[in-house]
Amino acid sequence: MSNLFSLIQNENMKIYRRFGTWVMIGLLVLASVTGAIIIKATHKETNDWKAEVAADSNNIRKILKDNNIPKIQKDHLQKQLTINEYRLKHDVKPMESNTFWGYLINSADIISLVTLFTIIVAAGSVASEFSWGTIKMLLIRPASRAKILLSKYITVLMFAVSMLALLLMISAASGALLFGVETIREPYLAYQNGAVVETSMLAHVLQVYALNCADLVMLATFAFMISTVFRNQSLAIGLATFSLFIGPQITYFLSLKFDWAKYILFANTDLAQYIDGMPLVKGMTMPFSLAVLLVYFVAFNAVTWWTFQKRDVAA
Repeated sequence: MSNLFSLIQNENMKIYRRFGTWVMIGLLVLASVTGAIIIKATHKETNDWKAEVAADSNNIRKILKDNNIPKIQKDHLQKQLTINEYRLKHDVKPMESNTFWGYLINSADIISLVTLFTIIVAAGSVASEFSWGTIKMLLIRPASRAKILLSKYITVLMFAVSMLALLLMISAASGALLFGVETIREPYLAYQNGAVVETSMLAHVLQVYALNCADLVMLATFAFMISTVFRNQSLAIGLATFSLFIGPQITYFLSLKFDWAKYILFANTDLAQYIDGMPLVKGMTMPFSLAVLLVYFVAFNAVTWWTFQKRDVAA
């Protein structure tokens, strides 16, 4: 076990000694702060939120009169209507983007940038050892190949968690500074068992961040696999980045015609669709998506482990 900790420490030193790593950290901070400044400068205050919520409820009622709408969409609209009625009855204002919690929730969109940076780190984790010619020196260590590979993968995940924590802290600081903390005690309205309940907004924010991490973990694992199998950092970055931005679009168009699209990786990485949205394909549920993700996760890691173990990596 001490060998593993030593290997992880060594891998972390490799990552944070690179100038590029600090550039990525700087870009993440800049993106978070800039996002808050843009919202502060462009957001228009709502004069009468109750009138807007009431108008939205009326539009939903009109749509619900159409018996041809899909059941899944009907259930989603009914859920939104129930929440709207609760807001009007209990005087709970919708969370706007120019508030502390509102910006924290919106900042979850920046996780895609964290995903991109993690892909870059994961892609170079194994492939760079070959391009730099250091793989032979690495294998001289008394640790097994399995421990060497595991230490690299754990370090990639640690980098991702560190970047997520940094994003959350910078977003919280930016939100508090620019928007104030007057709304910090406001609850989140959750729809549970046919009724609306007030829950912790902090718990909701953490849940949003956690659910947005599925894409991060899966694509980092995919890039790590490509890096190990093909020993090519550029290929790993290219394929993983293409998957990040194009994969969900292709999956969406396939889902319009084919039910089997629900088995595609990118149909299941957006776990947030089960909170405030609708599943991409009828019949999809949170347990189903978690099961599909687990299958892909095991497959990616199995291919990575088998390749690193069996191939003559020292050649």
